[in-house]
Amino acid sequence: MSGPDGNSVSAPVFDRELSLQALLEGCDREQLIHALAELLGVPFRLLAVEGDFACGEKLESVAARAPLCVELEPVAYLEVQDNKGTQLAAAAGLAELVLRGAARYLMVSGLHTQTVLSDYEELQRRHQALEISEQRYRELTQSLEQRVADQVGTIEITQRQLYQAEKLAAVGQLAAGVAHEINNPIGFVMSNLNTARSYLDELATYAESLQQKSAAAAAWREAGLDGVVEDFRDLLQESLEGSERVAQIVHDLMGFSNDDAMSWESIDINTCVQAACNVTSGEISRHAELLTDLGELPPIYCQQGSLAQVLLNLLLNAGRAVRDAGREDGEIRIQTRLEPGHGGDTDKICIRITDNGMGMAPETMARVFDPFFTTHDVGEGTGLGLTLSRDIIQAHQGHIEIDSEAGTGTTVTVYLPVSD
Repeated sequence: MSGPDGNSVSAPVFDRELSLQALLEGCDREQLIHALAELLGVPFRLLAVEGDFACGEKLESVAARAPLCVELEPVAYLEVQDNKGTQLAAAAGLAELVLRGAARYLMVSGLHTQTVLSDYEELQRRHQALEISEQRYRELTQSLEQRVADQVGTIEITQRQLYQAEKLAAVGQLAAGVAHEINNPIGFVMSNLNTARSYLDELATYAESLQQKSAAAAAWREAGLDGVVEDFRDLLQESLEGSERVAQIVHDLMGFSNDDAMSWESIDINTCVQAACNVTSGEISRHAELLTDLGELPPIYCQQGSLAQVLLNLLLNAGRAVRDAGREDGEIRIQTRLEPGHGGDTDKICIRITDNGMGMAPETMARVFDPFFTTHDVGEGTGLGLTLSRDIIQAHQGHIEIDSEAGTGTTVTVYLPVSD
């Protein structure tokens, strides 16, 4: 295949096997290494199946290894120097998820390049044909109408296929943030339980002394065990709250990949909004404060999983905008309201997400819904998030409005009609 300059172009990435180095170039290598280091807590490294060192650390010895399979065959191994108490399986699963997201990203970018080159060659051929004769122009016009209709059908099919890929890529991007969010409550749960164990040891020692002393009550007060019991109760309560927090985060995250969530049903949009906030809080909290103002809403007939994906995309976009602005007072506010219809119009549910991040210039605003258009760095998205969000909202008979000013911030408003 040749490009616009006549030079040959290599085959797209999905026509050949991807090496570990190629996959790492398709994702945020530093973020992956940081996430694995936080999860494992011991020296580790990633090796290609051929034995080539990719990233991590130089190990003095290898205590355990786990294969990383992107498709059917392993492309690499995750090796650790000390396997005592590590979460090797969880870390391997995280690495596989990120590498699979990178593979899909390389596949989509390769498909885009191939499509652009193919369209360019087709346009050149048509231009030459138009210069030959007016008659040929009429024939090509009729042919073009049919080709456009066929292409629209192909694009619609491709959009449905890319929706799931975008969804998995977004979940993979959150993996590091979710791991960090889970590690915090698990950390204090373990600390509290260890403290509780030491208290129980004290109680056991005291129980032995009771067998030798008659003044049991005095010994109890002298040892200060009343405070120990009270503190023990508080520690257990804190441990319970931390465990519940972990369970809620995992539950909300699993909801995004649940096939049942794609069925149409009557739900409370506020439940969907809260789940999206729970899943993205770990990522957003690094750069901004996430505030919610949820009004009382009637149930709406919709695809809960699809709307959750829209909210996830919009919240992540707002988080990146605040991060890129480098603000110390970063803030993202999500608000839900019921707006009554006027003049016979149907009542609408309004979901408004406002950030004080980078904002957008008018020329960027004009292209935000274009497929594959993105202002983010390579590896941070495919440029399909807003496009798919718009299509999902339109499928629910709603629409999206965006108001933005460069250097000030952005407000995205989603309107959904209330079912009769």
